[in-house]
Amino acid sequence: MRKQVIAYLHTHWDREWYREYEVFRMRLLRVFDNVLNMLDTNKIPCFYFDGQVSALEDYLEIRPEKEPLVRTLIRQKRLFIGPFYCLVDEFLTDKTCFTKNLELGMKKAIDFGCTDFIGYLPDTFGHSENVVDILRDFGINKAIVWRGVADFPSEFKWCGMDTHNLIRGYFNDVFSLKCSVEEKAEILKKTLEAISEKSGQYILLPIGADHLGVPDDIQDQIIAVNEILKDDYNIKLGSPFDYFKYAHGFDDFEYNGELRDNSKTFVLQGCYSSRLDLKRYNVECSHNLELAYRFVKYAKAEKKYEKLFDYAYKMLIQNQAHDGICGCSIDDVHAENIIRYKKILQIAKTVIDELKFENKIEENMVLNLSDKPYSGIIEFESSKPLNGFQKISSRYGFNKNLLTDTQRIPVTEDYTEIGTYLAEVWDLQPNEVSFIDVDLEDSDLEITGSSLSNSKIKFSIELGQMFINGLPVSLVDFADLGDSYNNGPKEDDNGTVLKLYRTKILMNGKKRAALKIDFEGQWDIVSLVVSLDKGANYLNFEFDWINTQKNHLLEVKFELPDSIKEVFSEDMNTLIKRVYDPNYDIRKNLPKTRGLEAKTNSAPMQRGLLIDETKNNLGIVTKGLTQYEVIDNCLYLPILRAIGVISNPNNPARTTPAGPPLETPDLQMQGENRAEFAVFFGNKNAFEDVINRIYKFIL
Repeated sequence: MRKQVIAYLHTHWDREWYREYEVFRMRLLRVFDNVLNMLDTNKIPCFYFDGQVSALEDYLEIRPEKEPLVRTLIRQKRLFIGPFYCLVDEFLTDKTCFTKNLELGMKKAIDFGCTDFIGYLPDTFGHSENVVDILRDFGINKAIVWRGVADFPSEFKWCGMDTHNLIRGYFNDVFSLKCSVEEKAEILKKTLEAISEKSGQYILLPIGADHLGVPDDIQDQIIAVNEILKDDYNIKLGSPFDYFKYAHGFDDFEYNGELRDNSKTFVLQGCYSSRLDLKRYNVECSHNLELAYRFVKYAKAEKKYEKLFDYAYKMLIQNQAHDGICGCSIDDVHAENIIRYKKILQIAKTVIDELKFENKIEENMVLNLSDKPYSGIIEFESSKPLNGFQKISSRYGFNKNLLTDTQRIPVTEDYTEIGTYLAEVWDLQPNEVSFIDVDLEDSDLEITGSSLSNSKIKFSIELGQMFINGLPVSLVDFADLGDSYNNGPKEDDNGTVLKLYRTKILMNGKKRAALKIDFEGQWDIVSLVVSLDKGANYLNFEFDWINTQKNHLLEVKFELPDSIKEVFSEDMNTLIKRVYDPNYDIRKNLPKTRGLEAKTNSAPMQRGLLIDETKNNLGIVTKGLTQYEVIDNCLYLPILRAIGVISNPNNPARTTPAGPPLETPDLQMQGENRAEFAVFFGNKNAFEDVINRIYKFIL
């Protein structure tokens, strides 16, 4: 029986990737000019604009005269936009940002007259199970996915949502190939046969590819191909909405959980440790924007700052596009990412400074913007010398109130030393403002040249080995023969353990104590500061070093008493469980056949993870370290991955290129590097407590 093929015209639009944003935008003008002309002259029935509105916004900024035509085509259901503002990586985007992405995208799409939406996620590197509930919150009840899907049928229920699995992906440029109609028909027949094996009577076929325009004679080509394939298939141009209208079988197969299987498609796991500087900026910007917005709500100033926050969140979401935040683009693209991140931080911190000034919150005052009472150590700055407080650092600058006051300007004489001090607060209630007072100098901190502890946790060094509550911790350096997408392990590489060769007491106060530890690798000196606060249930680790070497992976190794079979890691602000085979090691299972990506025990996380064990419930909260790996009883936390190419055709972990082999020298992460995380022991409640203390909502 001949099957009906609903083909939809589209272009997958990365705002920036192997070329810079402005270069790709100039290509966008040419591509979309032609698409609009073909729609306006009825050469094509409709066009699906990649599920995002940022590209349309970029286009209309240069072609504002096209807006009336765009609005008409959208109202006529011939041009489909949204629901997202930008197609972001789902595992590096927290719930607040993902929700804001949909909010901004839907607002723009609805304003232009679009009424039909699909959770369109064809090229993100796997799919978070938590996005389904967020989509439902916006009234979206269907999705299209590809990467990360195992051997599923075309139609299935994903966490209860009707979902289409693009069996052969979104990339189908057959009608743009320079070959005969007969050859095109043969290629299409093989593609449709593969899809047909997993589909019912109706087949969904994407026609398009990355940054690709529509052939002027597309309708004529389809007529010619249909004539050749008429006994088996009939291709008709339409939209994904037509497919969902006619397709059945969604109830025949159900799957609940995240989609990260790489047996059918690459999920490119190494990108979560690629360019970790971007990950740190992303986390810092997400947190500071949320902190600033909480202050805005506290001050009842939402209307005043509404447009500014939309502007800042748009920049952040643009940076969260998968080829951006994943670190898989050319150096100039990521240099622009960092400029955006810095602008976002400028906005967030200036909003906070303005509201502090307007609400008369002085240097010696503290405000709790969290939704829970807070007790513990806080840091604060003062432009006046303070006695009775532990001072941890100083810088030179201007008092922020002076910088904020529009009736004054700073002069040379106002440039002064500004100290950072520690204080302790007790039971500070949500939205409560309190003066910072000197407290009693009691403390449970103890420090020597080889140990650091309080009543809750202990760090020690014995015979050159670090321990946390008796758990061995070390630094291991591996070779990396990969690229921006995948770590390329060297077969049977056991890594080089960095040698600890000196320690010293860096800080010995009643509120905070710290040890400085230096490690000597094969080439570089790596410095670590381990600090602990009075009464804290976690140790803070801060690494700083100058990387001089290329093509290597530096990881912190935690050795647990038993094999690790489960890890609970944060995803969209919730802990999800992942199950592992602890006996699996990627270095012993590198693929030999073309077209494969090695299975890996690496996985993404957002702000941290928790090992679910009965003896040692190890927990880690990080500031921008977004990947971990499990091998036997060891947990590995990458703090540096230095490689030098977008896609290496000789990557031992992936036997087919995933992008162009463009050299990216900055991806080697030469020069200054830093990494920060906290370690604790406890359960889910302890994890939430440490998250709240590391990512403070305290001003």
